[in-house]
Amino acid sequence: MAEIEKVKIIPSPEVRVPNDHITALLDHGAFFEGKLTFEGTVRIGGHFKGEIFTQDTLVINPGAKVEAQIEADIVVLSGELSGNIFARKRVIMHPPAIFRGTVTSPSLRIDEGVVFEGASYVSAN
Repeated sequence: MAEIEKVKIIPSPEVRVPNDHITALLDHGAFFEGKLTFEGTVRIGGHFKGEIFTQDTLVINPGAKVEAQIEADIVVLSGELSGNIFARKRVIMHPPAIFRGTVTSPSLRIDEGVVFEGASYVSAN
């Protein structure tokens, strides 16, 4: 009888954000309206409406609902976002993400299963 090999699937380094590197968390059930400025990595799992500015990483979790103008180095989207993204490095969208708006970034990855309604522009960094 053949042995079954166990395989550990590790997300690519560009999207993996260990929990111990999270600067702040707006979790499921929370609502914030206003202007968010931060350093490090922030995860949003609840509802956010307003503006987000960072030189670092924004992660929008599945189930999150965000209406915002976003300026960040990296944006990882798995929730719902209406607004505009200006990313200095890259934007990554995973299902079940729903995006409505405009993305401007030197790198944009949209995985199969993502709903994208809007426009994308490639910037030269």
